[in-house]
This record gives sequence, C-alpha cells and structure tokens, in this order.
Amino acid sequence: MNQDSCRPPRLGEVLVSRGLLTESQVAHILEVQQEEHRPFGLLAERIFGVPPHDVEAAWAEQFAAVSGRVDIFEEGIEESTLVYVTRRQAWQFKVIPLRLEREVLTVATSPPYLARAMRFVSQCLTAPADVVLTSEGLLGEALAWCYPLGGLGPDDVNGDPFRKLMA
Repeated sequence: MNQDSCRPPRLGEVLVSRGLLTESQVAHILEVQQEEHRPFGLLAERIFGVPPHDVEAAWAEQFAAVSGRVDIFEEGIEESTLVYVTRRQAWQFKVIPLRLEREVLTVATSPPYLARAMRFVSQCLTAPADVVLTSEGLLGEALAWCYPLGGLGPDDVNGDPFRKLMA
C-alpha cells in the first residue's frame, strides 16, 4: 500500500506495516466494510483473527500520527483537575489531567501509552475527556510533580513504576 505523505495513515496500512494483515486482506475487509458498514478494526478481528490489542495498538499509532504534540507545562495544568485521577491511576495509566472546559476534561499522555490511556479515559473517568499527546519526558516530569510517589521520578514513566516500588 502506498501511503500518500499528505494524509494520515489508514488503519489497514498500519496493520500491513506491522505484518498483521496483507494488502489483499485489507482489500477484502474494505469490500466487506462497504456491505456491512462496520469499523475496519472490528472486521479485521472477526474475519482474519487480528487480536484486539493489536488493532488497538495500530489505532493508537494512527492517532499519534495525526495528533499534534503539546508542551503540557506551556499549556498549563489546572490544579483543580488533578482530583479526577488518583495518584495510582496517573502512574499506572500514564495520564495527566490538564484542564476542564465545557465539562470536558483534557488529559495528556505520550504515544507509547496512548492505547492504555484511552482505555482508562473511556472506562474509568466520570467526565467526558479528550486526549492530547506530549513527550515521555514531559509526561514523566508532570507525573513526578503532580502525583509524587516516594521513590519515583520523571524517568520512571517507562515500564511498571509499581514494580520498582515493590523491589
């Protein structure tokens, strides 16, 4: 599949680049999609057995490719929004609430943690939320500053911070 550099990658292109589908399988899904009007990822799971976590990771890659990055310290972190996420949730799901506008919470994460953060936002938050992306370095600094947890610093954003605490 030739991806035009002026447009974001399509989910099928991402799945092909990850070796999860072939171009002919993508074409077949697109034909079925015309008839059934179902999301591409769901059809990839159903027809070709692509694991849901792989579809989710490909979707996160696609989202990250079209989403801009923000400097969360320049954007500002409204202290009043920190109550929406517990210290454990912030470190576990790698999210920082930034602001609440028109009853929509804006939450920041980094590309490697996007799928995890999106699951958290959709399943655990009581307010509707938008997700923006920031660098891992800034995310680590914000976690350490907004949700200090003894023994964890900005570099502990990678991996499982709770494993370090238990060691």
